[in-house]
Amino acid sequence: MEEYKQVIAVRTDLKMGKGKLAAQVAHASVACVIKCQSRGGEWSLWLNRWLDQGQKKVVVKVRSEDELYQLYTRAANTGLPSCLIRDAGKTQLEPGTPTAVAIGPAPSGTLDKLTGHLPLL
Repeated sequence: MEEYKQVIAVRTDLKMGKGKLAAQVAHASVACVIKCQSRGGEWSLWLNRWLDQGQKKVVVKVRSEDELYQLYTRAANTGLPSCLIRDAGKTQLEPGTPTAVAIGPAPSGTLDKLTGHLPLL
């Protein structure tokens, strides 16, 4: 059976604290799960397989806002579930600051083609 995972990319140029970074990763993951549930179809199938397989998540680094947007755009254009997270601005960052992108759950091989070059966080 094919493996499924979710990849979350986080900006390292923002120098977020560990707690802030963890919260942004969680926001991205949950947002993409909700998006898959809402859309149904293939995305819902991927979600269910990912849930059955233990919800594998991989967190990777991007160095800039531009790199984050490029990744998000490529994922969306490829037809993958993707969510861009913007901070609410209540603590460390200005309101609306893009912090993270979640892609998937989706087939691992498909995600690797898009994100395999990115370093782990």
